[in-house]
Amino acid sequence: MAKARGGDGWIAATEAAALVEGRHGDPFAVLGPHHDGKRLVLRVFQPGAEQVWALTPDPLELQALGQGLFAGEVPSADYRLRAEGGGTTWDWDDPFRFGPVLGEMDEYLLGEGTHKRLWQVLGAHVIDHEGAEGTHFAVWAPNAERVSVVGDFNLWDGRRHPMRRRGATGVWETFIPGLGEGTVYKYEIRGPDGQVLPLKADPVGFGSEHAPQNASVVRRIDGADWGDAGWMNHRRGRHSIEAPISVYEVHLGSWRRAPGDRMLSYTELAEQLVGYAADMGFTHLELLPVSEYPFDGSWGYQPVGLFAPTIRHGTPNEFRALVDAAHRKGLGIILDWVPGHFPTDPHGLGRFDGTPLYEHADPREGFHQDWNTLIYNYGRTEVQNFLVSNALYWLEEYHIDGLRVDAVASMLYRDYSRGEGQWVPNKDGGRENYEAIAMLRRMNTVAYGECPGIVTVAEESTAFPGVSRPADWGGLGFGFKWNMGWMNDTLAYIGRDPVYRKYHHHQMTFGLHYAWSENYILPISHDEVVHGKGSMFTRMPGESEQKFANLRAYYGFMWGHPGKKLLFMGCEFAQAREWNYSQSLDWHLLDDPSDGARHRGMQRLIRDLNTLYRATPALHVNDCRPEGFQWLEANDAEGSTYAWLRKGAPGDAQVVVAVNMTPVERRLRIGLPAGGAWAEALNTDAEIYGGGNRGNMGGVTAEAVPHHGQAHSAEITLPPLSAVFLRQDIH
Repeated sequence: MAKARGGDGWIAATEAAALVEGRHGDPFAVLGPHHDGKRLVLRVFQPGAEQVWALTPDPLELQALGQGLFAGEVPSADYRLRAEGGGTTWDWDDPFRFGPVLGEMDEYLLGEGTHKRLWQVLGAHVIDHEGAEGTHFAVWAPNAERVSVVGDFNLWDGRRHPMRRRGATGVWETFIPGLGEGTVYKYEIRGPDGQVLPLKADPVGFGSEHAPQNASVVRRIDGADWGDAGWMNHRRGRHSIEAPISVYEVHLGSWRRAPGDRMLSYTELAEQLVGYAADMGFTHLELLPVSEYPFDGSWGYQPVGLFAPTIRHGTPNEFRALVDAAHRKGLGIILDWVPGHFPTDPHGLGRFDGTPLYEHADPREGFHQDWNTLIYNYGRTEVQNFLVSNALYWLEEYHIDGLRVDAVASMLYRDYSRGEGQWVPNKDGGRENYEAIAMLRRMNTVAYGECPGIVTVAEESTAFPGVSRPADWGGLGFGFKWNMGWMNDTLAYIGRDPVYRKYHHHQMTFGLHYAWSENYILPISHDEVVHGKGSMFTRMPGESEQKFANLRAYYGFMWGHPGKKLLFMGCEFAQAREWNYSQSLDWHLLDDPSDGARHRGMQRLIRDLNTLYRATPALHVNDCRPEGFQWLEANDAEGSTYAWLRKGAPGDAQVVVAVNMTPVERRLRIGLPAGGAWAEALNTDAEIYGGGNRGNMGGVTAEAVPHHGQAHSAEITLPPLSAVFLRQDIH
């Protein structure tokens, strides 16, 4: 091999020192091939090398400048490199010979903070670039002095693969040839004060290591093979306010465990969970957050990798397969999405480039006291764009049907869970967080505009107006809102001994005073079966038999009540133990020698309630409209009974729901809007549900006896602690 033409002054001493010390802010201006007058000078930094050659058609040995620096004149920029050191020889493509990947339009949109599909330009992408295959890395760190990609491939040495700054965008990028899927990496960032920060995971990374390791992993998300066209083409109707929506809320890590107490994979869940939820008659699965998170005990609500499906269950493509399987079974997928806060883990977003970049600098705005987490700076354009783009990412790349936004109340109010002097008022001196409101409106506008047929849901526990009204009408733009008031009131009532319920009768009716102010989902969520609250079963009063009856009656009340439905896993078969995220649900209860039949009966009741709800327009078409509901009996506090009428579209069979919340059988007259036969469509006291099989012998016949403001009525039997559904026979 020939010697490359050498000479003095290949590199300035200050430049050399900055490269060797890992503080050079523009390494691409020095390293790689550069024209110096008429000659093409190649500079290489390869710590540990004793000799370096440029593998051109006539290989040339570069001059050693000391401390891992080499230089020489080469005939062209078409070369590879070879080094020898410590008795080892290695070849590589020089990342400094490749030009930028991001285009001018990307740079413009990134700088403006309006790039809707941020994940297509940031993160780690396996690509072919200028004739070589490798991985393109790009990250936003506007205040950094230097950013490098590090990993096993470069001995975690931030001097070896520093990145190129892209003008005023604050984005750094580099293409590293030879790296592909499975590469483990982080970013080493030198902050504005010259301090090297703890290594950071990629904010837009598509994969992660298994906990407790927390580096990002290069994952391909292109080339998806979907088989759900039928679902996608018709899902819009399944998310209408007129559609039956019954959601099964699931924590993937504890729904069921494999032998050896291993979490199920996405592949196993695609068969077992999807098959079960479909058989149970639910319309949707809602998954607790699947965005990568470091701490199992957060249940996913403290995510670090917003663009990475958690590796706990498999790869991004395996997660796609789970969604695809659900769609092919007729189930929608809703993800819990957490834009309200993020954890302080050193590898996360906190002080990402050495400054409060994603969060507020002032802890009165940027720190959640309740959760010891950081709050996004929604007023910063790039941060808002990051969150909105992330929402779109799940909807587009994974065909997710909906996002349920966690902790919306904490976002809407600057004084959320803060005392006097602990919060910063808005520009008008008020408590509303204008910037968070703008972000939520933008997210909903973009999501509905770019992904027809999706749905968004707010977990919002206050009376903030217009949560589920369109953004252009002054609302937040969500499709639905969780009805937390209904949940709190009814659970407080049902948890009381029946002898005291007459004193709290209107806890069960109060929800109807505001039922039409939003498009509501009635949630019995994971939050109701943790933190010492017990399970739904143990919250019921009485001995075992009465607990089952109470819970059956409550579920009957819930499915007959206006509003879409949501039930957390395990509640459907009356799990007795409080939910534990680290172990499987107690499926063995279904085979318990003493109460197994009642647990199976509860499970069958939920299946039948879902079936009735979906098949009966009167029970869902007007869930969100007052014309679909009429009280028949709302004031029988002494008897603790309730009765109401549900109506669908003209011509639909009407349904009367009657509920007895005492352990005493009631015989009472109920007003009916039409004469003729009314079938007992469902009775929660049926023997198949574990009840006493008391009721109305399959139905009643309406008499021309006015009652409850109706022209007809019938005497009906309400078994103890039961709900009865009577459906008009219109055939």
